[in-house]
Formats: sequence, C-alpha cells, structure tokens
Amino acid sequence: MKLVPDTSVVIDGRITTMIHNGECKNPTIIIPEAVFAELEAQANHGREIGFSGLTEIQELCRMRDEGLLELKFVGERPRLDQVKLSSGGEIDAMIRNAAIEYDATFVTSDVVQAEVARARGLEVIYLKPQQENFTPLLIDNFFDENTIAVYLKERVSPYAKKGRLKEMRLVPIRDAPMSEYELRRLAQEILERAKRDPDGFIEIEKRGVTVVQIGSLRISITRRPFSDGMEISAVRPIAHVSLDDYDRAEEIKQGLVSDRCGTLIIGPPGSGKSTLAQSIAIFLADRDFVVKTMEAPRDLQVPDHITQYTSLEGSMEATADLLMLVRPDFVVFDEIRKAEDFSIFADLQLSGIGMVGVIHAQRVQDAVQRLIGRIDYCLLPQVISSIIFVSDGEIEQVFTIDFSIDRPTGLTDLGVEMPPSPLVTISNSADGTPVVEIFRFSGETIVISAGPTNSEEPALEEPENNIAPSQPQIPPHWKVIEKEIQKEIGRFTEGFVDVRMISDTKATVFIDDQDIPAAIGKGGKNISGIVNKVGVGIDIRSRSELGHADEDIVEEMPLKSASSERSIQIRTDKKQLALLCPEHGGKIVDVFSGKEYLFTGTVEESGEILLARNNSIAQEMIRRFEEGEDIKVRPVD
Repeated sequence: MKLVPDTSVVIDGRITTMIHNGECKNPTIIIPEAVFAELEAQANHGREIGFSGLTEIQELCRMRDEGLLELKFVGERPRLDQVKLSSGGEIDAMIRNAAIEYDATFVTSDVVQAEVARARGLEVIYLKPQQENFTPLLIDNFFDENTIAVYLKERVSPYAKKGRLKEMRLVPIRDAPMSEYELRRLAQEILERAKRDPDGFIEIEKRGVTVVQIGSLRISITRRPFSDGMEISAVRPIAHVSLDDYDRAEEIKQGLVSDRCGTLIIGPPGSGKSTLAQSIAIFLADRDFVVKTMEAPRDLQVPDHITQYTSLEGSMEATADLLMLVRPDFVVFDEIRKAEDFSIFADLQLSGIGMVGVIHAQRVQDAVQRLIGRIDYCLLPQVISSIIFVSDGEIEQVFTIDFSIDRPTGLTDLGVEMPPSPLVTISNSADGTPVVEIFRFSGETIVISAGPTNSEEPALEEPENNIAPSQPQIPPHWKVIEKEIQKEIGRFTEGFVDVRMISDTKATVFIDDQDIPAAIGKGGKNISGIVNKVGVGIDIRSRSELGHADEDIVEEMPLKSASSERSIQIRTDKKQLALLCPEHGGKIVDVFSGKEYLFTGTVEESGEILLARNNSIAQEMIRRFEEGEDIKVRPVD
C-alpha cells in the first residue's frame, strides 16, 4: 500500500500512529520534497509545528530502519514563485501531484485538501479529528490535584506552583533537570493532541512561541530565539467558583441585570479576575441572556452554550464588528490591554451591549489611569458603572462612578481653588466614600486620590488628646519635586518661587508678575526645558492669586537664629540670602556643613556673605539650615 501524506498529517503524527496500530501493513510512505520544504520553512521561522513535523519524519526513518515500512523521498523542492503562492494552494497541489504520479493513496487531516483530492480522482484517506478515548498526555504526569501550573525548561529541574490562591507556593517536582529531548517529545505530543482533539487548538503561532489550548489546559511552548532555551509552561484552573460563592454577589447581580451597565474587574495578576469573569458569564447565560466572550488567548472555562471569540484575522476590532451583527446581550472581554481594546469596550457598551471587562491593575487609580486618554473622562460613567477589585480570589471592594459639576475636594485640600467644573468621582459603594476624583485642570486630565483606595492603605489613627489632624498627608516625593521645580524656575526669576503639587504629573507655580515672562522664555523655551527635565506639567500663575498674606511673609522673612550648636546665622529676604559671620569681616572663608565642604566666599566688611536668593547655592544653604545641619565657616589661610 502506497501512501502520500500531506503536511497536516505529518505534523499531527497520524502516519506513525496508523502504522503502530496495524492499520497499514508494510506500507510504502512517499514524502514529497514539498512537504520537507514547508516543514523546514516553519522550523526556520521558529514555529513548533515545523519541529514537530521534522520529528515525525525522523520517526518514519527509524521505523524504516527496523523494516516496518518502505520510505521514499520524491519530487523537487518548490521554486521561489511557488513558495510565494503557497497560501493559494501551490504547495498542496505539488503534494497531490506526487500521489497522482506514483498512483498512491492521498492521506490528509485537512477537510479542504480531502475534497480537492477527491475532485481530482484520487483515492483519499481523511483522518477525522479524534472524538474520544484519548490517552493522558505526558505532561499530565507533572500535575496532581493541587497543582495550578508546571514550568519545564531545559537544563533546569522542573517545578510547579501548588496550593490555592491565598497560599500558592513553588515546589520542585524532581531533582534531575529537563533535557531538550524530553521537552521536544512533550511539545510534539501536545501539538499532535491539539490537532486531533476537538477541544484543542493552536491559539498563537509565532517565531519561537506556540500557545496551545487543550480543554482547560493552556500550554505555552517557547524556544530560541525568543527564549534563551526551550521551555514549556502549562497552566490549568483548579477552582470552579459560582458567583453565589462570592461576598456581595447579590449587589453584583443586581447591577449587571438591571441596567446592563459596564463592569470592570481589576486586580493584580493571579488574583482571580478571570475566575470571577467566567462566574459572571455563567450566571448571565443561566438567566437566559445571550453571552459571548472576547479573549486572546481563549482561556475562560465556560460551558459550550457560551461562544468564545478571539481576534478575527489578528484584530479585536474586526471581532467587535462581528459582535455588532450577532447582537449578544452581554460580552465578557478578558485581558483588556491595548489602546484599541479600551475603545472597543466603550463602543460596544455605548451601542447597548452589556460589557464585563478584565484589567490588570494593583489599585483602582492604576486602572483609571489606563482608561484616561483612551476614553474621555466625562464618558466614563456612561461606559463603566462599577469597578470590582479582586484580591486572593475574593471581592475586596466594589466602586461606583458618578458625574457631577463641582469642585474637586482633593484640590481644595492642597490649597488650590478652582471654579466648579465637570467632575467624575469614584466612590466605595459600601459607604459612599470618595476614593478618586477625575477632572480637567489647565488643559490636562488630572486623576487625584480623594481618600484611601483599599485595605492596604491604613486609616488615620485617632490623634492623641483629641487633637484633630490639620492637613492631609502630602506624598514625600512631591516635596522633592517641588524643590527641584523651585530651583529650576529660580534661575530665571528674582522673586520668590512658590510651588504647589496638584498630582504626580501636574504642578502650579506662583511667581511675581514681572518674573512671568522670564520664567516662560521666548516661545516657551524656558518652561518647556524645565518640564522636560523634571517630567511634570507646570502651570505658571501670578502670586497675586495667592493673596497678600503669603507675600508679606516672603517680603521680610525673620532672622533665622542659630542655636548654640551652630557657628553662623542666616537671614533671607525677597532677593538675598545673607550668612552672618561678623567675626570674619573682610576675609575669605570656606563654608562647611559638618565636615562637608560647600563653597568659598568673601565676607563683606559688614560681616555678611551675600548670595542672590535664586542662586542654587543659596537654595541649598536654606535647605540644609532648615534640616538642622551645622553650618560653619573657616578662614582661608
């Protein structure tokens, strides 16, 4: 019996299986060079199917040496023009022509190839996908009932992640390291199963990377050049949780069903976001809603009546266009990452489809920052009605989003007043406490905390003696940025520079009216350079907006008296800093902070060293003096 297998059969290992099972007695296997060329091209591109096919041919050669079959390699390698037309079936035609030339039976697991071959009058063996009676995979031996994932890499001992979400740990499986041969065997078997199993498919196939889904098992196979060695990582879910098992389940159900408003599930990696998302999908489907999923890769474990969609021709936007035609009641969008994903989520939600999205984020602020710029902040309450924060497999908090015209409280606490404007507030649904405020300030969208965001941020302790705290805590790094901005703008101004941080990316600077042109510079050159240097947006304003109280303080700052431990005193006013050392009048002195040399200066006859207030040395002296450092002078011999 003469057989000509096509590439699909060689890749999935069905020829050797047929011979081992006795389905073919003393066959003659004819391998066209076109098959070799296609497998070689796949392997050169780092694709696992190419290596798997070459391994299958090596197995055929071994069986030939044992006398189990006759093996022939025939034909010519495809020309360059034929390779370019391979997507149109040119290579497949060369393989079929070999079957015609040698009067052989054509073997394929591709239904299109089978029908074309029959149309050409060939005798065809079509190997359908296997439906049942699968033997366990070799990689299954690395799992037990408590294993979540296994990690196998060449030259490294295999290890596994075991336990539950709250108590996961990495444990070694054996002492002996994995060899490349073992990994190649495992990879070939995985790809063969993915081809045969109706619940298996190759999700991603790129240079050096193959991602396979077989039932609930998601397997990633990497090799050089993508990784520094061959590695197989397999992950499976171990928890099948009903929505009723979660705290606050009734609140979530009511929000989903009543308004079909958008819901975001956020949390760090491995926190149980996808488990909650699939529980919501099953709950909605059981309530007679039409539910679809958008996933890349598809790894939610949902029943068959929930159809799982992936990217259509590499584009989630094309998938969204299809969903607009299908018109489901709800769509669960797993792993929202790219800018187009956020736009798709908003577009589908505003079109009337209930959306449930999953985003990686450590805090609600991080999730909001990822949304800003992709969705206009004024649209957020229409696109998203609730945010569910998940940690260690449990719902930690639920947040609601509201829109109003008001003054941001977070800005008021920082001493900055602004007129009422569009304001989006994210609040804890349990007690209505505002957590995050989003608003427009000086042309930029600002996201600012309005209170603690989760349990990791402890509440303020009760003050002793019943004395209430006067001001909210300012992040320590803001003070560093304020001093840096003060120093940089002070290079171009003569008056005092007052810096107020609004957020991590925005600051307001108050300076004298006459200093504003110099600070901005011609065509905004000076301020642009400062913004690029410190990485914070700067809004220049007149000091008159602060009122006269602050200005009076700056006009004549009191003498900063030195303690008995300090050798000198300093005095500051609007324009100058004076170091007072009358005993060294007319001398040249070195100035020290402790044992650290700072600079050399000349003492006036009046006993003062005068420095311009905006001088960088003067700013450094003020900082050191206020921090309690011991400033001394020593005459130069």
